[in-house]
Order: sequence, then structure tokens, then C-alpha cells
Amino acid sequence: MTLNSFQFNTTPGLRFGSGQAKNTCKEMSEKLGERILFITDKDLISLGLTDPTIKELQKNGSVEVFDDVEADPSQKTLLNAIEIGKKIKATGVIGFGGGSSMDVAKLSALILGSNENLDEAWGVANAKGPRLPLVLIPTTAGTGSEVTPISIITVGEEEKKGVSSSLILPDLAILDPELTLGLPASTTASTGIDAMVHAIEGFASSNNNNNLISKMLAIEALKLLGASIEQAVLDGSNVEARGNMLIGAMLAGKAFANSPVAAVHALAYPIGGTFHISHGLSNSLVLPYVLRFNTVDTKASKDYAELAPYVFPEIDTNKGAQAVSAEFIDKLEDLSKKLGLPQKLREVDIPKEACEKMARDAMKQTRLLVNNPREVTEKDALNIYQSAW
Repeated sequence: MTLNSFQFNTTPGLRFGSGQAKNTCKEMSEKLGERILFITDKDLISLGLTDPTIKELQKNGSVEVFDDVEADPSQKTLLNAIEIGKKIKATGVIGFGGGSSMDVAKLSALILGSNENLDEAWGVANAKGPRLPLVLIPTTAGTGSEVTPISIITVGEEEKKGVSSSLILPDLAILDPELTLGLPASTTASTGIDAMVHAIEGFASSNNNNNLISKMLAIEALKLLGASIEQAVLDGSNVEARGNMLIGAMLAGKAFANSPVAAVHALAYPIGGTFHISHGLSNSLVLPYVLRFNTVDTKASKDYAELAPYVFPEIDTNKGAQAVSAEFIDKLEDLSKKLGLPQKLREVDIPKEACEKMARDAMKQTRLLVNNPREVTEKDALNIYQSAW
């Protein structure tokens, strides 16, 4: 087997286990210094989920809480967080929450550490750094943001922009399954599917940096996610299932951080940006339609067929790649139904006439579309949205 040249970057420190969000506070404080900017959202504050960590951190220094992060965080929110960080002369940043809080924390740490122009940092490898010390603590098992070099922010009314740079990988990721126990079933389902999409797209990515390490991580992620997602949704208090989901999402994050995602994400962004549908659900809604579109490409079919038995061991893999990949996609669709997620765009109140604008907007996601196994035109995107409607 001929190996291509590739790079692989990931979060250098990772701590996993129940209670780790409190038990690693001394280590966090040593990394972050005396004045910590703690970025989260109001829901987590009201649930009291942040209390043990904040109280423990306060034994070693001051903690300034910024809890204004919303779903699909805006540039205004990011700039407000940075302003607070400047006022307190922050020595380090914590992102505590879902992907939104972690995304704001990443770029806050970058701008506070470097004072660089945010507009010049957008895109791939444009950030200059340095950043402030950074710790990320996920409370959902989905984005894998704690191990990815990517931050997505909503600019203006609808457009999403991203910074992709190994500079914004955190110093430390804390994975504590207890923090995910209170997640509603619908959120558990949509974020879990999001993690599976990361693994599937990372494995099949046509990016030149697709590599053996990412493929191995994607497979292990899908084993854990496929075996645990139904249990985590049906019995949210099952710590073992929650832990498996958290590790699975992290492994998928490591995979796609180095072998980037593609058209599922590109077509999901306009759904979230325009109609404020959660990122995980946006991915779930277009997933089967994008994968079926991709199976015209023989290599994509082979990749999906290779992944199929890791998620659905009952699939007969002896009937040819096209048939196996088709069954794999059907079963992913069935899984989404079983988890109680909406199946069609119209079920989340997206009008059919919006498909044309979403297709145009999806074409702006060039950094993602280039990684798709099959080229996607605006007409293709429109057909996919109409099929999903």
C-alpha cells in the first residue's frame, strides 16, 4: 500500500473520567494562570453544571464568567468575550459547553494572545498567534471541538466563517461523562449523529491529507457511537453509554481535524445559518441524501461499504460494495428515525422555495466541498435539498 505524505495534529493533553471537570482544576489553573476567562452559556449556568469547576478554580485565582454564548455564536458575541478578556487581563481561557462555547473560547484565546486582526485570521492556516493558554471541556458528545483546530462563527445575519489552524487546538481537553448526563434525548441524538457524520466524512474525504491515522480513529469512533447511541438516547443516565459517546465524538473529532469533512457539512450550514436549526440536526437531515449522491463515485461506495459493519454488524458484506453501501445509508436513515429525529426539511418548517437559496449558499462552502468524493454543483445541491424536503 502506497502511503501519501500527511500531517497529523491534535490536542496534546486529554483527561477522561467521571468528575474530571472538578478533579483536574489544579492542573488547569497551573496551565491557565491567575486570571481565567470562563466561556459558557446561560443554560449550563442555570443547571449548576459549571459550579463545581468554577468553585474549585477560584481556590487558585480569579475566574471571570462570560455566559452569553448562543447556538451558532455571532461575531458580536465573540468580540464581547474578547472585550471582557482584555478588561480582566486574562492569562488563560476555558471553553465549557457545546461546540458554540468552545468555538468562542478558541478565538478569544487567539485574539487575546496575539491581538491580531480577526478578519485576517479567517480561512485555513491564516491565524498567526500566539494564543493564550486554552482548556476545553465539552458537555455534549458531538462536535469533537475539543480536539479540532476549527472554530465556526456566524458573521452578519446568516454567513458562517471559520478559522482553521493548529494554533487553536487547546492545551488540554477534559472529557467528563457526568457533564453530559442532563442532555435531553433529542440533543443526545442529534449531536451523536453529528459525531458519526464527522467519522464518515473524515474516512471518505478526498482531501490530500486523508491518512491512515484518521481512518483508524474514524473506525473506532463509529464502533463506539454505533454501539452506544440508542442506549444514550433511551437511558440518558447511563454513564457508560455517555462515556462511550464522549470518547467516540472525540475520536471522530481527531479524525476529521486532519482529514476534513465535506458536502454533508457544506449543505448543513445554510440550514443552520438561515433557519437556526442545530448543527447536528442540520447534518442529520441531509446525510442520507448526500451519501446516496456520493455513491455514484465507486471509491465512495467502497469507503461506505468498509465502514458499514462497524456501525451495523448485521450487514452482509459479501454482496458487493454498491449494495453494502446502499444498505448502510438506509440503516443510517432508519437509525435517525428510531432516535426520534425529524426526517425532512419540511418537518422543521423550512419552505420548499428556500431550497434554491440554500443551494446558492452551500456553494460558498468551498473549503468543505473540495473534500467531497464527488463534485457538487449548485444544481446537485438543489436536487439534494429537494430530495430532503
